[in-house]
Amino acid sequence: MYLPQSYLVAVVLMFITMLCWGSWANTAKMDKSWRFELFYWDYSIGVFLGALVFAWTLGSLGDSGPSFWANLKSINFIDLLKALISGIIFNIANILLVAAITIAGMSVAFPIGIGIALVVGTFLSYLISAKGNPFFLFLGILLVLVAIILTALAYKKKEKQEKSGVSSTKKGLTLSIFSGILMSFFYPILADSIQASSSLTPYSGIFFFAVGLLICNLVVNYTLMKKPFSGAPLDKSAYFSGSVKQHSIGVFGGLIWCTGLSLNIIASTNAGPAIAYAFGQGATLIAAIWGVFVWKEFWQVKRVFLLLLLMFLCYLSGLVSIGLANLI
Repeated sequence: MYLPQSYLVAVVLMFITMLCWGSWANTAKMDKSWRFELFYWDYSIGVFLGALVFAWTLGSLGDSGPSFWANLKSINFIDLLKALISGIIFNIANILLVAAITIAGMSVAFPIGIGIALVVGTFLSYLISAKGNPFFLFLGILLVLVAIILTALAYKKKEKQEKSGVSSTKKGLTLSIFSGILMSFFYPILADSIQASSSLTPYSGIFFFAVGLLICNLVVNYTLMKKPFSGAPLDKSAYFSGSVKQHSIGVFGGLIWCTGLSLNIIASTNAGPAIAYAFGQGATLIAAIWGVFVWKEFWQVKRVFLLLLLMFLCYLSGLVSIGLANLI
């Protein structure tokens, strides 16, 4: 299997993770007639396909350890279970996040939901492997936390000025918070399943993570179709009525996200899980840029420019600080 041999390569992989994790949610907004519950079936399939692609390629090449297929013969059940549980937790958290995006928008749901996951998840990951300068690492987390608060303030201005759909946007905020709390736990558990003492390689860990996500989705998403957060209940036949384009968009979104996770987990073997996760969750900055400048979610809101500018600066400064944590 392939693993990065230098921190510079790990940084490049973490940067690509940030772009992938900050951009995949755009696919959930590309077709407003296609409900997020239907989109999410294809998204979960895309994640699973992405895990297979990495297992068959980078996971089967190189000389940094056993290949994916060889590793499957020596896996400990406890390590496998950790990866499965990680996928289950993530799936529930991510469904809540996608629901929040459709209700409150990317520039609100992502900074709050993923921001909370960044703060708590990085701390838990650091407990698993205390790698990196704690001052710069946690200074970066503090700056991100400030950015989350600024996002919440911008959201309040948006809510007051629109004076419509307040109950639904509050629901989006609530879903973002619950999503962030749940999402805090998936990465530390997955990172723990591939530690040096584990029987899993990064590639087999990602594969079983995707299996857990797919199995969980069969139960959770089907339940949501019957009792959705918003809109009328959906019958399973609604999924099969979708066009090739609608299904392709969801699969593409899953592939993008899984690419980010795979590169991040690979990078964590060099940079450490806390730094890799914190850097990758700079995706919130990318998502906020998409939300503000492409989807124009705040363009009609008055006196919010300064808050958004400060939010971007805090996120950017936080990422720089986190990146320096393994250099100083």
